[in-house]
Amino acid sequence: MFGTLYGVGVGPGDPELLTLKAVKVLKEAAHVFAASSSSNDYSLAHDIVREHLPPGTPIDQLAFPMTFDSEHLENAWTANCEQVVEILRQGKNVAFITLGDPLTFSTFIYLMRKVRSRLPEVNVVVVPGITSYQAAAACANLPLAEGEEAITIISGAKGGTRLNEAIETADNVVLMKTYKQFPQILAQIEEKGLEDKCCFISRCGLEGEIVERDYRKMRTLKPHYLSLMIIKKRGMEPR
Repeated sequence: MFGTLYGVGVGPGDPELLTLKAVKVLKEAAHVFAASSSSNDYSLAHDIVREHLPPGTPIDQLAFPMTFDSEHLENAWTANCEQVVEILRQGKNVAFITLGDPLTFSTFIYLMRKVRSRLPEVNVVVVPGITSYQAAAACANLPLAEGEEAITIISGAKGGTRLNEAIETADNVVLMKTYKQFPQILAQIEEKGLEDKCCFISRCGLEGEIVERDYRKMRTLKPHYLSLMIIKKRGMEPR
């Protein structure tokens, strides 16, 4: 008998946005894994749940490289999978904690696929979490969608190219992962004439939170990793 793999969304950063179900799973898990960048050993997800873990709960960080190199990624996913599988084979329940939601731009997606390929019969349970863009919309008091509006959620990890496609069909666009290619994203926003229709949100619910609607000020910013933009084709709501 294998243990159960839980993918637990811990929200965008504010510990108070952790769900009751997530807390319950974490209190009962025999082992917890958290994602971290391969360039450091810090995990915000771990910080968020720290106070909810029973004393002595084993917690290990799995390094996921921030790269598009497929071979490097494959090696990391395989190594991380083996660590998790080792615990599951002992019949112990495992919780993998991830920022936001486990099935939305999350490292859990890749881990889940790898584990299932190694242990097809393993039980996987996903505990949804509040996404960064839901929290960001709340911080900025911006409706994400209403009535018959369409919303599109895209990644800006490779720049703003996808924005050109999305804005043609969507009323509102959430552009996540804006921190690396921010200058290129701003260039696309200017090209589409959306300067007065976008809002930049960074470190939502955390110290150093930024909610900026002034495009001129956006151009002076150096975005933190936890940054995104909301673009509304019909324009911004009054503050």
